[in-house]
Amino acid sequence: MRAFPTLQRSGRSTTLDRPAADVWAAVASARPDADGHVWYVDAPGFVVRGAIDRVALGRGRRWPLPDRDLLRSGDRAGFWEVLEVDHDNRRMTMQASVRAPGTVRMEVSVADAGADWSVATLAISFAPRGVLGWTYLLTDLPAREVVMELTQSALLADVAAATGARVRTAG
Repeated sequence: MRAFPTLQRSGRSTTLDRPAADVWAAVASARPDADGHVWYVDAPGFVVRGAIDRVALGRGRRWPLPDRDLLRSGDRAGFWEVLEVDHDNRRMTMQASVRAPGTVRMEVSVADAGADWSVATLAISFAPRGVLGWTYLLTDLPAREVVMELTQSALLADVAAATGARVRTAG
């Protein structure tokens, strides 16, 4: 797994031992796993963030999963709105509908990495709005890295459950 944090963006890339099309089907799935979970709604950091948002009189985790196999542009799930999905190029951008002094976005993509291998990349970004937004950005950075790690773990667990994929390790 490769981490790539910056001030406004945290991300992870992971190489998996499954074809990109199989991994993408799990990543963009609108169907919960056998336990009723889906990574972009039920990652621990998002569960906590949804609860905080409800306390702050925000929308929280209001939207149910759409009733279809794969997410589409315009779908809403948990506190995410799917801004864009490109199934052919295996990329998706979601925006959080939460009370925050700025815009929270999540981008996920899956690329081919050779015969029956793929790379899943996940990034969460925050574009601050005003002085409060910049203050929030600076104080939230450590928490965002924790949320990023927990979200990547949830994503990889869902992909492994759906496809049997394993992370490529060095050596």
